[in-house]
Amino acid sequence: MSEQPRAGTGDDGAAETDDGSSTRGDGSHDNAATEPAENISGGEAGGGSPDRFEPVTADTDAERVVDRLGELYWQKTYGGRDAFPCLVRTILSQNTSDVASQPAYDALMERYDDPSSDLADALAAADRERLAETIRPAGLYNQKARMIQDAAAWVLDRFGSAAAFDDYVTETDAETVRADLLDVRGVGPKTADCVLLFAGGRAGVFPVDTHVHRIARRLGLAPADADHEGVREALERDVPGSKCGFGHTAVIQFGREYCSARAPACLDGPDACPLYEECDRVGVDPDAGTVVDPAAAGSST
Repeated sequence: MSEQPRAGTGDDGAAETDDGSSTRGDGSHDNAATEPAENISGGEAGGGSPDRFEPVTADTDAERVVDRLGELYWQKTYGGRDAFPCLVRTILSQNTSDVASQPAYDALMERYDDPSSDLADALAAADRERLAETIRPAGLYNQKARMIQDAAAWVLDRFGSAAAFDDYVTETDAETVRADLLDVRGVGPKTADCVLLFAGGRAGVFPVDTHVHRIARRLGLAPADADHEGVREALERDVPGSKCGFGHTAVIQFGREYCSARAPACLDGPDACPLYEECDRVGVDPDAGTVVDPAAAGSST
């Protein structure tokens, strides 16, 4: 088997289309038309709860932005997912979109998830080539098969089972869990944070993908030259913990609808963007109609 990287995708699992719209790969599903009636991130077992979104009482610019987005979008709760399937799902989502990775995840679960056995056991013992073929729609399937099996072996070695890993994610200090996950081959900061958010239901976790990284700097919520970790630190410092999970998904949705990489809505004037008054438009010149990465704009001043 040969595999080719999918064009137009970011290293963190978020993919951007030719028109600048985006999908995300954080283990949850986007719907461009409507929000689901049922909480996609945990349902009744979710680990969080909706917060109050009142921009006029926000303590920081970042909280004010999240509160404005709270007026626009459904206020989700988080948590309740099984941690190991969430980890697998997020690895599959790297460098592609949900359109590609969801069928791969569904095929993997259909083939290997037997209620009478442990998923980590099944994946660790799986034939590598057969696993890779199963997840082929996700792209980079040989690499991802290796990363999934490495993660499964790590879970079994450290915790003994996927169920015990789930308990660890939900009960252990979040920074400890994050540090441990970052030691696993194929797990970067966004993947670790998505497990903490969508499986652990942890407050104060704001995963940063390509779109959050771009938009936070464009808005002026983080330094123009901040890397992904710098953006995460700024957002987790300035957004109340109970609002971070919503902020993550809402910023991505805002990016898809209003603030794409190449054609942000503000180019059409102040009335085209609901966050126009809250935004510094770093790297965007509506008068000239030009858009550059915020870091490039910062280096030119």
